[in-house]
Amino acid sequence: MNELVIALGWLGLFAPVALGAIGSVMGCAIAGQAAIGAMLETESGYGRFIGLSVLPSSFVIYGIVLMFTLQREITAVNAGGLMGIGLLAGIALLFTGIWQGRTCASAINASKEKPEIFALSIAPSAIVEGFGVFVFIFALVLSGSLPEVGGV
Repeated sequence: MNELVIALGWLGLFAPVALGAIGSVMGCAIAGQAAIGAMLETESGYGRFIGLSVLPSSFVIYGIVLMFTLQREITAVNAGGLMGIGLLAGIALLFTGIWQGRTCASAINASKEKPEIFALSIAPSAIVEGFGVFVFIFALVLSGSLPEVGGV
């Protein structure tokens, strides 16, 4: 039984990186596809489309920092906390990456028709980023309360 608990702790340790990377990849791909389409339909402003399409890449960075923060010797005492924090934070980073990619794609599509609304059209993407930052900060705070080696 202890081996399963330890394995779940390892899952929680790596989950923020893996799931954050998946969310970042999917979000960047969604926004990148919109950027490519916009470049075919416009004569200029390509840099802003490309810049906006990489915005979802931040979620893998949050996942990496969380992994390093959660990194400690995994015991039966702390494995449940590691799994809970890491897995749930990873799932949240996954979905925020995907949905931020979708909001970036919408901003790209809207601003190719009306370039003057580009800055305003980024606002929904920034709001989604804020939710990812909330998850990141709260996971950091909770990780501080996990027991270290031999602690209870």
